[in-house]
Amino acid sequence: MPKPAPRINIGIDDKDRAAIAEGLSKLLADTYTLYLTTHNFHWNVTGPMFNTLHVMFMEQYTELWNAVDPIAERIRSLGHPAPGSYAQFAQLTSLKDVPQSPPEALEMVRILVEGHEGVARTARGIFPTADDAHDEPTADLLTQRLAVHEQTAWMLRSLLE
Repeated sequence: MPKPAPRINIGIDDKDRAAIAEGLSKLLADTYTLYLTTHNFHWNVTGPMFNTLHVMFMEQYTELWNAVDPIAERIRSLGHPAPGSYAQFAQLTSLKDVPQSPPEALEMVRILVEGHEGVARTARGIFPTADDAHDEPTADLLTQRLAVHEQTAWMLRSLLE
């Protein structure tokens, strides 16, 4: 019979690891939801700004796609399962689902601004727990995600001015 896995002993207590993993699960759900929305808009954008937005959305959804794995792997490093179903993501995300009919191009941009700001708020909300637990790897991940989401929201907002 195989031996049980050793208890996790990385200097962060079980309660803090659970709380951080819960926050990161929400971040993962928000990131995946925003990825899906951005990819949807990439496929369905029309109008005079088509080429610009089509390319921009592709860059953004690619960045988001590349972000989900490090978030999920950090959750696993903390000893918790990463959510991975649409049902789990729908339950955990703070972001609204997109309309079934594709919105106009500038409404897509507004929705994505709200999405990036929402993901930034989720990431920022995890900081106190990670900081109190001296979880530098999570804090570093959150800092990187905040920089991306805040800059992307600014760039998208600039299209609406």
